Amino acid sequence: MTSASAPFVSHRLATLRSDFATLGLDALVVTHLPNVRYLTGFSGTAGAAIVTDSRCLLVIDFRYETAARALTADFPEGLIELRLVERTYDDTLAEALLELPTGKIGVEGSSMTVGRFNRLAGELRKPENVGRVGDRILVPTERMVERRRAVKDAAEVQVLREAARRLSGVARRVPSLIREGRTELEIAADIDLEIRHGGFERPAFETIVAAGENGARPHARPGARQLQRGDWVVLDFGGIYDGYCVDLTRTLPVGQGRSELARVAAAVLEAHDAAIAATRPGARPSDIDGAARQVLTHHGLAEFFGHGTGHGLGLEVHEDPRISKLPGALPDEPVVPGMVFTIEPGAYVPGLGGVRIEDDVLVVEDGCEVLTNVPIGF
Repeated sequence: MTSASAPFVSHRLATLRSDFATLGLDALVVTHLPNVRYLTGFSGTAGAAIVTDSRCLLVIDFRYETAARALTADFPEGLIELRLVERTYDDTLAEALLELPTGKIGVEGSSMTVGRFNRLAGELRKPENVGRVGDRILVPTERMVERRRAVKDAAEVQVLREAARRLSGVARRVPSLIREGRTELEIAADIDLEIRHGGFERPAFETIVAAGENGARPHARPGARQLQRGDWVVLDFGGIYDGYCVDLTRTLPVGQGRSELARVAAAVLEAHDAAIAATRPGARPSDIDGAARQVLTHHGLAEFFGHGTGHGLGLEVHEDPRISKLPGALPDEPVVPGMVFTIEPGAYVPGLGGVRIEDDVLVVEDGCEVLTNVPIGF
């Protein structure tokens, strides 16, 4: 079975509906496309869904009708209902909402624009519609579907394991691309080609190749700089396989890398291993981050590690949970089996360079499983 098979779609919808009572909702309008895919199996550049306690309405335009009907043909009758857009998506959503019983309708506050919210709310408040259907209220919600997506089901785990295996194969071929005189851009293009050859739909993000002093910028973009003997090169790349993202980073020396960064590399590797050892059910994201940060602090590198230790992987390359010392708007809730995220501590020394080591892990009952399997390379 695939991640879009009927049993998984049915279970995801049922799980989401169980959250309605807690929030006092009668329906949820889903407009964030990764969430639409998670709940319905539909993938496109446009679309929406309306989930009630008994229905799931998939709203699409004519471009996707054939694909959507083929997708839902294998579903039990009534699991997903299709609604074609006649004029605009907002008009169709508003008309569908007017067909619902009176009540509170949730919208995705972190992804729905203010303009779209106002258009839908304005349509529901029109006197002729209020008189026709009674009172309906749009209520912003925060990350309802994303929180459910953070824990992968068996189908998603299977896809992510295979994606990580394929990305590991790509990574094992990368050292042969690292040669003195080659530019960052040339290497990035070759890695992207390897990702395609590895069976991925496309890269998950713009591939990072940062040589020498450029490695001190965590998200450097590849440029015309040529690799020089003694450089350390940060290589961060990922792919999308069956809709799911995986992500990996290695930092490799060109010849005998500069000794100043060799010390940094050893410390980052120790921090990487400490964070993996700390990853187990019940550990808080801040605990996992703290395990890596404590090592780098011990080595005098705390000021050079400014980002979190990891991020969730799935239909998006950055999703819940966030493995950070500062949870921010997200709660520092313990990790649980089924969560998949990166472990990627780094240290970035201005004027010298940087080192980052990243692997993908799956939380399991007795700890974690490292999904990526690639030699560190130094």
